[in-house]
Amino acid sequence: MPTSPDDPDHPLFAAIYDPVTAVAERTLLRPHRQYLARDLGETVLDLGAGTGAMFPFLAGSGSAIHAVEPDGHMRRQAAERARSLGLAVTLRSAGAADLPYADNTFDTVIASMVFCTIGDPEAALDEVARVLEPGGEFRFLEHVADDGWRERVQRAVTPLWRRLAGGCHLTRRTAALFAAHPAFDVLELERRTLGVTPIRPFVRGRLRKRA
Repeated sequence: MPTSPDDPDHPLFAAIYDPVTAVAERTLLRPHRQYLARDLGETVLDLGAGTGAMFPFLAGSGSAIHAVEPDGHMRRQAAERARSLGLAVTLRSAGAADLPYADNTFDTVIASMVFCTIGDPEAALDEVARVLEPGGEFRFLEHVADDGWRERVQRAVTPLWRRLAGGCHLTRRTAALFAAHPAFDVLELERRTLGVTPIRPFVRGRLRKRA
């Protein structure tokens, strides 16, 4: 019986995620993950860590690394990846819209292909703003809605895609959400024609929490 797209646990998706994305991770995504991990602060939160794809880029940073992941299957894989890397990470079972941290805890929060799966992205962004210190950075790489015929394809396949891909929404306009949030100043925000339909384009960038 397939799980609901709103269920936090997706065992099949967790099992195939790393093999399916392996080539993209080694090629297309690698420089963008390096961008997210550049010049990190002392305390870092990996928001929606998945299977730990960011962990190789956080290893050796000297930062105190925390991560949240609500899917138990992915979280176990992330824990194993951290062990294999010798990365000390505090990994918790939590969703992005209800973070188990005090206000002003982190210097840097990273989200990589996470906001497409969050049930309430507005609440999650509010939580990012809450746990960041004033002057702290929110860094992101997210796939978003395309234009024209590509967006029509995205809309057509989204109902099935959500069920197969862990609740992933293909048509979110995440960049506009991020840029409009009153807690942040935009440092960088760029659209990249990265990927293939229906998973394209991407936006990446950095926001700074206002003092």
